[in-house]
Amino acid sequence: MSKVIELEKAIESLDEAEYIQLRRWFSERDWDKWDRQIETDSDAGKLDFLVREALEEKRKGKLGEL
Repeated sequence: MSKVIELEKAIESLDEAEYIQLRRWFSERDWDKWDRQIETDSDAGKLDFLVREALEEKRKGKLGEL
């Protein structure tokens, strides 16, 4: 039996509170991974184009106030 099938069966056996806890763990794990990727991309200059675009829109007067 594959690990995925074993995990699926284990997840199906969880009560509601445990299932919610697992979903929260997955969500936090995904967000942490996303945050690390954004930081890595930013450090590598891969997001610099966004700053340039924002500055250009501001120069054109098309950037609204927050």
